[in-house]
Amino acid sequence: MRKKFTLLSKHRRRHIQASIRDTLILLREFRAPLFWFSFAVIGGGVLYYYFSNQLNEPVSGLIEAIYIVLIATFLQPANRDFPHHFILQLFHFLMPLIGLIVLAQGLTDFGSLFFNRKSRNKEWEMAVASTMQNHIILVGLGHLGYRVAVKLHEMGETIAAVELNAKADTANSVKKLGIPIIHDDATRPAILEAAGVQKANTIILASQNDAMNLQIALKARSLNPKIKVVIRVFDDDFAHALQDQFSFVALSATEMAAPIFAAAAAGVDVTNPISVEGQLLSLARLTISKDAPFAHKDIGYIEDNYRVNVVLHRKDGHSEMHPTDEVHLETGDVIAVLGGPAQLNHILQDNGQ
Repeated sequence: MRKKFTLLSKHRRRHIQASIRDTLILLREFRAPLFWFSFAVIGGGVLYYYFSNQLNEPVSGLIEAIYIVLIATFLQPANRDFPHHFILQLFHFLMPLIGLIVLAQGLTDFGSLFFNRKSRNKEWEMAVASTMQNHIILVGLGHLGYRVAVKLHEMGETIAAVELNAKADTANSVKKLGIPIIHDDATRPAILEAAGVQKANTIILASQNDAMNLQIALKARSLNPKIKVVIRVFDDDFAHALQDQFSFVALSATEMAAPIFAAAAAGVDVTNPISVEGQLLSLARLTISKDAPFAHKDIGYIEDNYRVNVVLHRKDGHSEMHPTDEVHLETGDVIAVLGGPAQLNHILQDNGQ
């Protein structure tokens, strides 16, 4: 129960952060009409002050002149007599038109974008992604990419997606999670930059094209040498070569790929899956968190409740291979577990990863 509450709180914080970021971008997009409206009011006030002095209908000062122009813009009566001269009278008729043209159009666009996310275009999604930092870029929203996006969202990660030909149902489902989608070609450096590659900590290449995945990975690494690359490949030998040569986390496209990709992107050490008598198994290494339900339990508890095998236990710099069931676990201990996709996903989620 405590774990579920922690995850719920984490997701709620992510949602609040996304809402704040969303609103700030809206205000940034609204700055042009706001600037021109302010310019019209202040400039109109300066002109009104000048003409009122020239036409012998003076006001007490520049601030009052700006105030007169401002309230005239909103069709409100001023606390003074209506001017007698035609030029000053024009201000009371022209300023409402200026306010209607400049400010009303901006407010209409602001309301449309604020209440209707579906109306936002690629440029808007790029603007949202540009505000992110320490996030994960997901390239490819096919079957695997969609499942990876869902897993990362469940883990509370901040994500920006890039997909050139996303299916409508997949894209809509991902957008409902609050994930911005840039509909463009990720092989273009400008698109990676728009997705915030310089500030991202991880990029996941989940398309079905090995060559394109590698091309994007190399470009991302050139733009951000410190970025972690998790890449999908179909050939096991090629995967090992990428790991050895470029330090990429290269994983085969198997049925267990989604939870493993998500875990690898979140910083969990996970090996490429192997088939043992028809069952796909991977080895995952994790550091026990303070909120994990198996903290302060023994290894037998993990093996019985998660149906995995603990093959390594590290505590205070000392490692023990194949520890016994009675070994007690504490927060900060490192364990390596061998299991299938569902089992690894279960234990990783309970550990807050």
